[in-house]
Amino acid sequence: MCKEKSSIGFGMGLIAGVIGGIIAGILYAPKPGAESREILKNSICEFIEKNSPAISEAKKNAIESVDLLRYKLERQYKKINDKLKSMRMQKAKQLETTDYDFN
Repeated sequence: MCKEKSSIGFGMGLIAGVIGGIIAGILYAPKPGAESREILKNSICEFIEKNSPAISEAKKNAIESVDLLRYKLERQYKKINDKLKSMRMQKAKQLETTDYDFN
């Protein structure tokens, strides 16, 4: 699982680097601002259209991962809560059975 997280992080970093490089390249190109902005807008729209299925799949996978994590955390919380209740009940029973001599 650790290797999977590492791969996901690397992939996200790679995508961010490519996008940043494209944006920097367009912004520092020797063209007028309006033309550069239009090229940037077209490039982003083209990127989104071309990678829409992959983006949707990544979003779906992220939501599934968050849901699974939420389920696991809720289950752990319930286990801990049940253990605390059990410990309290044991302590209460122990106190009931303890014979105190106040004389």
